Amino acid sequence: MDNRHDQSTYLGRLKFFSELTDPRNLLASKQEIEEAVNLVKQVKQQNGPVDEKYWKAKKIVDSTIHPDTQEPILLPFRMASFVPTNVPIIAFMLIPNPSISMILFGQWVNQSVNVAFNYFNANKSAPMSMNETMLAYTAAVGSSCTIAVGLSQWLQRAKVSQSMRSILSRVVPFTAVAAAGTLNVFLMRRKELVDGIQVQDQYGQTIGASKIAGQSAISQVAISRIVTAAPALFVPGLILSRLENGFLKRHPRLTMPLNLLTVTGSLLVALPCAIALFPQKASMKVEKLEPEFQKMRDSKGNPLQSVYFNRGL
Repeated sequence: MDNRHDQSTYLGRLKFFSELTDPRNLLASKQEIEEAVNLVKQVKQQNGPVDEKYWKAKKIVDSTIHPDTQEPILLPFRMASFVPTNVPIIAFMLIPNPSISMILFGQWVNQSVNVAFNYFNANKSAPMSMNETMLAYTAAVGSSCTIAVGLSQWLQRAKVSQSMRSILSRVVPFTAVAAAGTLNVFLMRRKELVDGIQVQDQYGQTIGASKIAGQSAISQVAISRIVTAAPALFVPGLILSRLENGFLKRHPRLTMPLNLLTVTGSLLVALPCAIALFPQKASMKVEKLEPEFQKMRDSKGNPLQSVYFNRGL
């Protein structure tokens, strides 16, 4: 009853995350969310019928309710909001020949939004205080702006051919976003590295906190974010470069709408494909964890084989 799609296969996870990231989930009203939560609880407690009505309710719950806190995620930062929130930001960052102020503004907005998504979708078994959050935010935004401006300045000074410069002009924004985004994830979820995250046995019983599991969770999220960004930063530029001497030369007013359309399409496809690389409910063999887990028993008294944890999104 946890999922209608097999989460042990990539295709099953892709189907699940395609449903979870569907922007139409944002249209669910507060009443519909409450009714969906109640229906899912009722079916689980009473072993009720698992029909299409249940799966529709489960889709709303999965896309709205945080699995650790069981509270609604703030609407602009649910994964269903990822595409509509990021499209205008990426479109702005793809403007050719940006000034230093434009680069700084774009990176500040982009990394501020990334901070919010990382914060609201993180594993909540190791919550950060407000002071820790603000310090992480300052470090994440400051480092991202430094990386972006540094790479941009390097590109301007680089002594390369025009064709190579054209290629690098598309690679540099992705490199900056990927590097800054990865650093952002690690900074915003640093406490999971320091204190570890709660892990459960196969029966859902919490058995302790693991720093190694925390490191695995954060690394998987960072990889997913890089894969998500790649198509949106490369595909629109490639398409527009093919059209700029023909179609767009005759219809220059269509440049921005077409840019937005290709960014939106790239993100809609890339997001579920990227986060489906790893299960949301991750698992690790105990031999890969800290020594204290390797002689533990599960809640049924059997030797512990694997642990499970929410990796976050």
